[in-house]
Amino acid sequence: MNPFYLILGSEAALADRALNKVLAQLKEEKAEITTIFAGDALLGDIADALAPSLFSERRALIIRDLQDLPDEAKDELTRYLGEPDANTTVVFIHKGGVKGKALLDAIKKAKPETIACDALKKEAEKEGFVRDLFLDLGRKASPAAVKALVGALGGDLRELQQAASQIALDAPAGVIDEEMVDKFHQGRVETTGFDVADATLEGNLPVALVCLRSALETGTDPVMVTSAIASSIRSLAKVSGAANGAKSFELAGQLAMAPWQIDKARRQLQGWTPRGLSRAVQAIALADAQVKGASSDPIYALEKALAQISSARAAR
Repeated sequence: MNPFYLILGSEAALADRALNKVLAQLKEEKAEITTIFAGDALLGDIADALAPSLFSERRALIIRDLQDLPDEAKDELTRYLGEPDANTTVVFIHKGGVKGKALLDAIKKAKPETIACDALKKEAEKEGFVRDLFLDLGRKASPAAVKALVGALGGDLRELQQAASQIALDAPAGVIDEEMVDKFHQGRVETTGFDVADATLEGNLPVALVCLRSALETGTDPVMVTSAIASSIRSLAKVSGAANGAKSFELAGQLAMAPWQIDKARRQLQGWTPRGLSRAVQAIALADAQVKGASSDPIYALEKALAQISSARAAR
């Protein structure tokens, strides 16, 4: 293996996937693995972890969040870069940006194997990510299935990772197709979360609140509710930009949506304006962050978001 690996970029899901691949190789080599979070590193921690092994054992050091490494610990690394131990592999994980750039430049001079983990912006990139996820799991997915999963969950790579893992586990042997993805997505979210989403997007706040309470009482995670609402809003945004006269089956491939989803979104679009959709996107994005830990009361955050989205429907 290369003595140095640099996992560089802001997309955590890609960084995790890259690290897992390196770790799998290290475990095959029976390496003793040490992980240090750079922000918590004390003077001497890195030097101790990189000290030569008395028994020439295979070892590895993973340094997470390299950009947060304290200045007093940086010399320990730069000294090691010039004289690496042949039995040790060091994996640097850096989120990118200017923080810690001098140390990053020094590492690059040591010619590490660099794995770029920049955010994926294009649909084709996200679809490639999902396709590779299935292959990592020993499964093949049809292009339509990959497109459907990205269309259903959007650009949240963490959600895509979790969904791909679950589908690969539950789907019968053979190629994973669009029907399997639709079945998973509906079974996981739509039976409860989309009931909340439908009432909210129709501006019926009382029904939306009742559906929310029912969903939560039957065990639906608040995150799945925000996911369902966000997915429905994305569908409205997609359909709002499509040609009005086009048939739903003609738009299905272009929008990565089933014809029935397009018909439903067209019905729900009545009463919505671009300004209203923009407000709805902001409200659900905030609620999603709050239910994932940014708020001490995720249920109140959800209820507030439902009220804001319902009222946004009338925004002009």
